Amino acid sequence: MTDAHSPDLAYQLAQALAKIALLEQQSEEIRQQVRQQERQRYEQQLRQLQIQIAQLIEKQKLLIHHLFGQKSEGLTPKQARLNQETALEDLSALEQTQNNIQHDLSQGQATQLQTDETPDAETLATQSQAENDSNQTDTPKAKIKRGRRIVIPDNLEVRTIIHKPKSITCDCGCQMQQIGEDVQDKLGFIPKQFYRERHIYPKYTCKDCQSHNQTLVQASTPAQIIDKSIATPELLAHILISKYADHQPLYRQNLIYQRSGVYLSDSTMADWVGRCGVALEPLVMRLHDILLSQPILHADETPVTIMKVNGKSPKQGYVWAYVTPQHSKLKAVVYDFAESRRNEHPKAFLHKWQGKLICDDYNGYKFLFSPSRQQGVIEVGCMAHARRKFHELHVTGQSIVSEEALNFFQRLYAIEREIDELFEKNALPSPRNAQTVWQIRQAKAKPIADALHQWLLENRPLASKNSAIARAIDYCLKRWKALIQYLNDGSLPIDNNWAENQMRPWALGRKNWLFAGSLRSGQRAAVIMSLIQSARLNGVDAFAYLSDVLRRLPTHKDKDIDELLPHVWQSPQ
Repeated sequence: MTDAHSPDLAYQLAQALAKIALLEQQSEEIRQQVRQQERQRYEQQLRQLQIQIAQLIEKQKLLIHHLFGQKSEGLTPKQARLNQETALEDLSALEQTQNNIQHDLSQGQATQLQTDETPDAETLATQSQAENDSNQTDTPKAKIKRGRRIVIPDNLEVRTIIHKPKSITCDCGCQMQQIGEDVQDKLGFIPKQFYRERHIYPKYTCKDCQSHNQTLVQASTPAQIIDKSIATPELLAHILISKYADHQPLYRQNLIYQRSGVYLSDSTMADWVGRCGVALEPLVMRLHDILLSQPILHADETPVTIMKVNGKSPKQGYVWAYVTPQHSKLKAVVYDFAESRRNEHPKAFLHKWQGKLICDDYNGYKFLFSPSRQQGVIEVGCMAHARRKFHELHVTGQSIVSEEALNFFQRLYAIEREIDELFEKNALPSPRNAQTVWQIRQAKAKPIADALHQWLLENRPLASKNSAIARAIDYCLKRWKALIQYLNDGSLPIDNNWAENQMRPWALGRKNWLFAGSLRSGQRAAVIMSLIQSARLNGVDAFAYLSDVLRRLPTHKDKDIDELLPHVWQSPQ
């Protein structure tokens, strides 16, 4: 009986096994479908995330343009690098947002999700920049790279710390022998420390003297910049540098000093700053006189809020910057703080000066260029201001033809970079020769400028009245004579960005100390910043310079005051 039914049982068992295999296959297919759906869902989430990040990057690039783009043409390589590093840091923050979202995914989801590597912030920024460059021009540009790894200077003090293992006894019981070592250098820092400078004045007398009145001999107290003050010239210089170079308000310095156990009230430091400004004013007045002997000057202005002027508060004041050209032998800048933007202030500063003034289209300078005025001042326009008119239209998409104008400006600036490389980026930099610069500009830049002028004339009738592109064209045509002045003089720059760069310390400081307490305090700030910035332009350490000047100034002869000017000063041996 059992043998008769054995084939049937075997057949049924085979069928059951086949069904089980089929069910397992169907189950596996269902699981694959589920995994595929989950993967597609996560891939879609990541794609949306990448799109969101790319949009944020584009918005940030537009913000960076509004913050830096209007004055980016004249940035030094160091300033451009700093701005780029700042931008990359912000882009890295966006990248961290993506990483945080990915971190929130479960481990299983992350394992199942086998997508391509997500581009980082720097890659996206580089790609976006490349796309913009390709749309604007076919001229290749160097890719922006991150700064190189920090190299610790060899001249720093070395503090050696030896890290020994907890035990050098081998498992066999023997003592291990050193066969080598690994060295790792780190960069340390010790906060600036206060110290007590004690001055002792010994008294001497002659006990054997027959005179009834014994003679007393003692060294006299040296003259100080602030009489009977406990502050040394080094401390005063540090306070001035911290406020006007590092942009730290006095109250913030007070908090920093308290961490070292020293309390200096805001009012005390404000009094010191004011007294130093008064003492340093003769130096700036002399620098002003030397500045007016130069044939070429830059001029620019920026607003600074004044809290109290003639009992009224607050009021918008202005600081004016008068700067020698970047490639001038004399490197100096003098700031003039005024309570308004009226032309009476440059009129008073540039009294009887003759030369070429590089400036923007502000009406406050127009009186200098009046034909009826006997004083000979030639207006030199800023090509960067003209370019910005079209650049803004291009960025905002208000005009298509603005890209054609930008191409002309780009070619003009390319020639200026070629000139800079000729004189400054060689293995042995040679002095900038005005005649050579003039020849290059006449041969290469003048035809481009003529073509730009012809383009402006041809496109002006095509633009609708009161349109943005019409205003941009009118700006260039109205100031064309001033804009091309640089073509006829190799000593002239193409734009006024050098003066705008000297305004950056005021713009940065304004974000920290917000305002000047009064017109007088603003004028004293202008005095101090004139010396600090002039020292920077001459490659002089501002702290060492101010420390030495504040120490020598009380006893320095007036006829030798030029020795204390930033471009003449020599560090004491």
